[in-house]
Amino acid sequence: MNDQLVDLSTVSRSGAARQLHILTLTPFYPTNKDDAAGCFVYEPLLSTSKLGIRNTVFAAQPFYRGGRDESDRLSIPAQRIRYFAFPGGLGLPGAGAFLFAQTVSRLREMQRADPIDLIHAHGALPCGHAAMLLSRELGIPFVVSVHGLDAFSTVQVEGRSGVWCRRLSERTYIASRRVICISEHVREQVLEGVGRSCRTSVVYNGVDIDLFSPTAEPPNNSPVILTVGNLIPVKGHASLIRAVASLKLDFPFLALEIVGSGPERRRLEELVGRLECGNRVRLVGRHSRRETAAAMRRCTIFALPSRYEGLGCVYLEAMATGKPVIGCRGQGIAEIIQHGSNGFLIGPDNDKELALAISMLLRDEPRRKSLGTAARDTIVDGLTLAHQAERFVRIYRECAG
Repeated sequence: MNDQLVDLSTVSRSGAARQLHILTLTPFYPTNKDDAAGCFVYEPLLSTSKLGIRNTVFAAQPFYRGGRDESDRLSIPAQRIRYFAFPGGLGLPGAGAFLFAQTVSRLREMQRADPIDLIHAHGALPCGHAAMLLSRELGIPFVVSVHGLDAFSTVQVEGRSGVWCRRLSERTYIASRRVICISEHVREQVLEGVGRSCRTSVVYNGVDIDLFSPTAEPPNNSPVILTVGNLIPVKGHASLIRAVASLKLDFPFLALEIVGSGPERRRLEELVGRLECGNRVRLVGRHSRRETAAAMRRCTIFALPSRYEGLGCVYLEAMATGKPVIGCRGQGIAEIIQHGSNGFLIGPDNDKELALAISMLLRDEPRRKSLGTAARDTIVDGLTLAHQAERFVRIYRECAG
């Protein structure tokens, strides 16, 4: 370990070893009020710090999104950057330039006193674009992480603005020292857009295996299916509600708990009413990290039949708690779940297959326990925050020259 820590240092002109100083530029970061927002950015920073990295964080937010968010109670607080941008998809192509204008003076002053070795931008737009402009202006190399399948923002933004989003994203990826993708599935999306010569690496998300740890399975006479995710159509909540409703005769005490918030809530509540399963389906809103971990420990099965998922941290977290997990074939999580060995994979938008998978697991307690144990082992063996941090640091060393 001591040899690794020496390797993680750079050498100053005077010959003295010093730590790499990484600037994280991100639109996602926890606040004092919401520790789940951007946890997938914040938590790995704690682990890279243990490996000798010094982290500075700029958390970027357009001026029109709410009031000032603070993170001063976090172990690695962020400097909050508010920048001008036009609302909606129309403003996304220009947001990176506005973010650059808001940060360049601050970063230039920082370079004089405490130089940054590398910028790690999260998302091509706006942070990756801003990092590219900062790199040109100040000579700081940058890498960019891609956290989902909409790698060029053309699903989020349509029309002429979408065309500009694609062009800016392509330029950003090509100019970066490395494009860090959360799965091979995401990497394929990037390479299809910019060509095979683009420098890419896959770094799977890691899990805090102490927070997301196993506990005894709840009593089988009151099984609970848990799902966690934003309430948007692609997550498959409606399919899950229909599947659970179809099982009410076979499993009269089966309950479904839905953690998350979003625009689909009213439609899902209407569906619950039509299916007359309000006594077994609970939409509980957003949870803190500890509340989510507790819900995963309480549940019998975790299921998220999402049809558009780059990877999905919540699958990994549920696996870490030792629970059987149901995901969809053809998504990023299929790189982690081996069907029948450490979880189940079903077809997207397939209510019958989903109901069958749930029924099989509920009827076979030894199988549930076996899958849960294998799932936990999968995470502990290669998908912890420490594993993720080691992969990040290796990339930082390669790209910070």
